[in-house]
Amino acid sequence: MKFGKYIDEQARPDWRDKYLDYGQLKQYIKEAVAQLESGSDEAAFSPRTTSLSVAKNANNSPESNFFNKLELEVKKISEFTEKLVKQLRAQTKALQAKVTNDKDHQHNNDLMQEAQRLGDEFLSLEKYVNLNYLGFHKILKKHDKLMPHTPCRQFYITHLHQQPWVQGNYSDVLVHLSNIYSDLRGDTSGVKNEDSAQGFVRSTTKYWVRTQDATSVKHHILQHLPVFQFKKDDTKDENGPDNQLINSVYLDNSSMELYHGRLDKKPSALAIRIRWYGSPEPGDSVFVERKTHRESWKGEESVKDRITLPKAKIVDFLDGSYTLDMAIKEGRFKTDTDKETFKKFFQEVQQAVDSKQLRPMIRTQYNRAAFQVPFDATVRISLDTNLAMIKENTDGQPVGLLHRWYRDPNQPIPRTDITRFPHAVLEVKLSLPEGQVAPEWVTDLTESGFLTEVHKFSKFIHGTATLLPDMIAAVPYWIDDESVRPSMLQSAGYRDIHQAE
Repeated sequence: MKFGKYIDEQARPDWRDKYLDYGQLKQYIKEAVAQLESGSDEAAFSPRTTSLSVAKNANNSPESNFFNKLELEVKKISEFTEKLVKQLRAQTKALQAKVTNDKDHQHNNDLMQEAQRLGDEFLSLEKYVNLNYLGFHKILKKHDKLMPHTPCRQFYITHLHQQPWVQGNYSDVLVHLSNIYSDLRGDTSGVKNEDSAQGFVRSTTKYWVRTQDATSVKHHILQHLPVFQFKKDDTKDENGPDNQLINSVYLDNSSMELYHGRLDKKPSALAIRIRWYGSPEPGDSVFVERKTHRESWKGEESVKDRITLPKAKIVDFLDGSYTLDMAIKEGRFKTDTDKETFKKFFQEVQQAVDSKQLRPMIRTQYNRAAFQVPFDATVRISLDTNLAMIKENTDGQPVGLLHRWYRDPNQPIPRTDITRFPHAVLEVKLSLPEGQVAPEWVTDLTESGFLTEVHKFSKFIHGTATLLPDMIAAVPYWIDDESVRPSMLQSAGYRDIHQAE
């Protein structure tokens, strides 16, 4: 099917004149090609000088008309998107006020239907944006194919990426809807766990979600679980985004021992990482985390634990010069149990770093939207988007010699040092009494067609297999999936992956 017909069939009738005028742009390209073939293209010559006092004749060539029309279409779509987002924000705010005033819950059904309508409207707007964005890509590709002497696609795509309707984050609308649904359901928080040992177990199933389906998945989830969104002072930020940036730097050694242990699911296989939240660079303190694999068939569950350390002490912690006594002296502990747990973790991880000669190898970076009733672990869901994996410590030197444990943010990242994953990653975590099945809405989500289950998918394993193929002896099964191949080919290291198979 021709794209012009496709966009016409997919267009929402009451918005029809707001879509990209693909047919007219295509016509201008045809006219420009005909003019070029006839040898009458006056625009082909452009003088290298101009004058501020000499008027120029209007350039009405077909190609000039194409670019003028292109700019008008960008402006039209931008203005329409901003107008609808403004309306949605006003409507969700008004609906929140109605929900708050309906103290007796007499109008719950009507209010729930209105929330559903606003969510559907947001999804319609996202479809509108995606159709137009795809249309720009296609018309620019057609232009460069038929008029290779004046290529413009690369420049104009960069220009498009700067547009508010492409770059803008309108997830605050979903945050408001999440709060509305939560109030209508009457969600209540569980009891906060004050156990600072941070030891917990999880039953997790992982899925890939196509980027274009991420908002539909979010909308389905927030009708049943609220966005888990808190600021540092534990107050909700209703006007903020629905996600948080997470960076994790994973440690390994020259034989990739931890990678192979996690890949093979060996008993007690470790993953050790340094994690921080909310900004591209770490703040004053970071989390040092350890994940330990357990055999589920033995009735055991994998365990994750962590401690907090000052960012400035991480290099010294990794090379052993920051001792336990120093950390205890500087630390603050609520109870003696907290202190003993900290001491045990500190010693075990520092010993593992030293004996295995671990160093930073791979970083994962993504935006995470989490859905959960606060402090209730029955159903927890996270959706990670904008997922990238980055090489750390590309020189292979001990951190003590480099005097840093993460790469210099002021230095550009070469193409061969980064891979961008093409899908969002959804994790469904259940903590249910024995014999109890998952809620029906969770089953509906997993069977919706939006999700592809990828058993034991790991961001760390995928990043390592893609960026460090010459250091590994085996690769994960999912690298043969055609949907991830293009992103892996962007890294030059991918050409060597099959040598490891």
